[in-house]
This record gives sequence, structure tokens and C-alpha cells, in this order.
Amino acid sequence: MAEFLKIRRGRIGPAEVGLPTGPGARRTPGLRREELAALAGVSVDYYTRIEQGRETAPSDAVLSALARALRLTADEHAHLLGLADQVSGRAPRRRPADPRPADPGLRLLLESVRPSPAYVLDEVNDVLAANPEGLALLAGLSDWPPSRRNTIRYTFLHSAARTLFADWDRVARNSVAHLHTAELTAPAQTAALIAELSAASSEFAALWRRHEVWVKRAGETAFRHPAIGPITLANEVLSSAGGSQRILIYQAPPGTAEHDALILLAMTTEDAGTP
Repeated sequence: MAEFLKIRRGRIGPAEVGLPTGPGARRTPGLRREELAALAGVSVDYYTRIEQGRETAPSDAVLSALARALRLTADEHAHLLGLADQVSGRAPRRRPADPRPADPGLRLLLESVRPSPAYVLDEVNDVLAANPEGLALLAGLSDWPPSRRNTIRYTFLHSAARTLFADWDRVARNSVAHLHTAELTAPAQTAALIAELSAASSEFAALWRRHEVWVKRAGETAFRHPAIGPITLANEVLSSAGGSQRILIYQAPPGTAEHDALILLAMTTEDAGTP
């Protein structure tokens, strides 16, 4: 929590919150502690104790005031509240990740949406299940044993990922920002994945230290696929009732060139049968 606040304080300048910068160069990047404390309406001493890790039970009101002063997004604000719960020993606000296999209903949905590539993911993006098009879209993912199939691990460690994702930097940044949200709900899984990826990828380690936080939702992803060529697909993320499993679907409107490309992708899969 202390590290998160310190990093976020360093990223917002006084001019962004209506404070004068003063004459000469500032020795401190971003806001000073006293500036942030004043904006949040708390004493400098109290804020200093929070940032130094000596105050482990700040109230939600104080944390919300700091979130407003730091211009945190809704996802970042929720992450800060969750970090405070973890530090203080309070029960997490969300149920911990459920280690069950993919829910039968989500598995059925994987088949129902074909030829759209789709995956059932847990909170750290382990691939619990995928339809054939999903495995075909992430080229090379099926070469890994099921226990290693994770979309974040794939992004940083699979040799095909940098070629496959047309905007690899954006995909990588989104992946790390999402993983920060899992620190609170699946701490053991998250810690293991962080340790593995930090040791194997300096780029992951650098992005992790940025403490960017947001939840993966709908958007678009551009691919350079070895079998179907360049394609941009819309994606939707749907959560299960318990919240510990999600289904990620890449799709295109019927009748478009992109949808035709997905049909072609389906024809490359092992179970495609006769066209």
C-alpha cells in the first residue's frame, strides 16, 4: 500500500491539481507529501506514517480522499482499498479465487460462440478451458501443457507473442495492470506468477513496478496471425456469477472480412472436419 501511494504521488504534478509549481526545479517528482496531505485533508505526519508503512489501518474515508487527490480511476481506488484490507488484516472485500475447473456452463458457452475464439480464465488469467479457435488464435499456446497456459505468461514468455500482437506494448501493459487486481483476491497464485515473470522478463518487472491498475473489459485487439494474416477483433469479457472465472471472447460481425477470417481459422483446427 505504501509503495503504491508513493509511486502514484510521483506521477501527478502540482499543475494537474491546481497547485503552483514555484520557482526553480523541483527536487521531488510529482507532488510533495505535504501537498498531497493538504489536498486530501489529512495531516502531513499522518500521511507520512501511511506512506512509510507505519500506519496500517487508515479508514476508508482517508483512503477515498487520497484517491480523489491522486486522481485514481475506479479500478485503482478499489485496488487501494483492497491493499489496505490486506495490510490491516481485514477480510478481503471479494471472495478469494475459486480453484475449481471451468464451470460447465462456461464450457458450453465456448462451443456456442464458435467460430469466435474464446477462453475461460481465472483471476490470474490461467486458461481453464478454450475452444479450438481460441487455441488456434494464440499461436503456439497449445504447445504448452495445460498447466502452463496463461495469457499473461504467453504475452511475455512465448516467442510467438511479439509477432502475433500488432500492438504488443499495449497488450503487455493491459496484462500487468489486470494482474495487479488479482493481488487481493488470489494472492498466492499472483505472487507465484509475479516471481516467475519478473525473473524471466525485465519488461514485466518494469511494468509491474509502475503499479498501474485496471480491470480488463471490452476493447479491440489487433493480430498478425500466421494462418489468417492481419485481423482486428473486438473482445468481450463476461464474469461468472461467483466472479472468480471469466470468459474472454474475440468476435467479428457476420458478413465482414474479419468474420470470414475466423471461419478460415476454424478450418485450420484439428476438429474442423470437412468444410
